[in-house]
Amino acid sequence: MKTKILALVLAVVMVLSLAACGGGKDAGGDAEKLTVALVVADKFGDRSFYDSSKAGLDKLAADFGVEPKTIECNGENHATQMRNAADVADVVVCVGWEFYDIETIAPEYPDVKWIWIDNATSAPVENVLNITYAQNEGSFLAGYIAAAMSQSGVIGAVGGEDADTINDFIVGYEQGAQYWAEAHDATIDVMHNYANTYTDPAVGKECAISLNDSGADVIFQIASATGDGVFEAAAEKGFYAIGVDSDQKYINEDVIICSMKKEVGDSIYDAISKLIGGDASLWGTTWVADMSTGYVGIGYGEDGSVQQVPDELKEEVADIAEAIISGTIVVNTTRS
Repeated sequence: MKTKILALVLAVVMVLSLAACGGGKDAGGDAEKLTVALVVADKFGDRSFYDSSKAGLDKLAADFGVEPKTIECNGENHATQMRNAADVADVVVCVGWEFYDIETIAPEYPDVKWIWIDNATSAPVENVLNITYAQNEGSFLAGYIAAAMSQSGVIGAVGGEDADTINDFIVGYEQGAQYWAEAHDATIDVMHNYANTYTDPAVGKECAISLNDSGADVIFQIASATGDGVFEAAAEKGFYAIGVDSDQKYINEDVIICSMKKEVGDSIYDAISKLIGGDASLWGTTWVADMSTGYVGIGYGEDGSVQQVPDELKEEVADIAEAIISGTIVVNTTRS
């Protein structure tokens, strides 16, 4: 009889112990290590958009012990790679507009949390967080700086492709340049062209030289790794360049005068940090990371970097940023 009672007690203890352990991941991934898969539309090594997302993942691994996985699509098989990621991860982060199949694929994996970077589903999807960025606002500041720094009265921009997101940069850039011109009773011409690739610096260089040959002496690169060619052209031809997405001044501080920052890595880090803490309220929504959030702005390099933009101009730019945040200045956009 005592043996049966002891066996019963042990069985109850085991059941209670298993219940206490939880038997799997909760919404925040606290019970076990969270696996986060980062899927990029092209490939790493651009020192801007995709590498920024990777920096966010690396920081999550260092700070929270998440298990990181990365997939490069190299411009193809986006839907297949999304499914490959969902098969092995608790959170899948898709970086690039190319992952529009997320609307149909994410519901196939209801237990997986998804983040779509740089675009949004047509309607809310319960397990998808869309993060879009007000790159038009940061580009307004870049255009203002470019116009102020130009000696020729002509500035340019090299876009990766003729698409809404790239054109959102361009309309803000153009508006910022004209805002400077109106404020200083001057004229400024803004030109742009498209490389039609995000991975070929040689094409970016050709595009930049074409703009420079037409008079542009400050050129904004909006083309990921293709933009490296813009920097090369600036060094060879003696004009100024503006970086994109990350603070790129370190690449060549003698010609890159500033960068329009779009803090992709920080936004990924902050969203998943909330999830780890048990807050999944962002999922099923679109989060617009604008200038007021601190994810969009201008970078001038690290302390000690060579500076071409004078302090007085930086102060003007800071005041304009506040006016954009307050709504005093409304920046044009290609997005509804």
